Amino acid sequence: MPEPFEWTLLAYRLPREPSTPRIAVWRKLRRLGAVQLVDGLVALPATARNREQLDWIADEVVDADGEAWTWTAVPGSTDQHTLLATRMSSAAADEYAAVLGEAQQLAADGSPPRRAVERLRRELRRIEDRDHFRPEVRDRARHAVHALDTLHGADDEATVA
Repeated sequence: MPEPFEWTLLAYRLPREPSTPRIAVWRKLRRLGAVQLVDGLVALPATARNREQLDWIADEVVDADGEAWTWTAVPGSTDQHTLLATRMSSAAADEYAAVLGEAQQLAADGSPPRRAVERLRRELRRIEDRDHFRPEVRDRARHAVHALDTLHGADDEATVA
């Protein structure tokens, strides 16, 4: 793992009712790949994009009659940084592994439906958008999805000829 670096934190609190803003915030944080440190406190690596995204979410929380603060911080120790990075990397690795498994199953079944390959490609892009630490399984998942594209492309060429 790299040396500790800055993280962007979002501390927030929303009223219990209505639940719609809470669910919307949770989904957005999940889509970004944020690590939940404790209830109402999440972290992302401090990139310009992540800071902007968390600022927007903070604005939404305030608009929903909640409280929100964004911070930039450095973990107190290398161990804390490693724990955060490992949690993020493990979550992404699990998602890549699921894509890899599905791609391998589709390849084993023979000619995969184009829609299934496109869905896996979109899922792979979504994971890559929130993956900050590039776990090892990422390259295998990318290769497996690319192989499906190649396999499908060969089938398309055979039907044209």
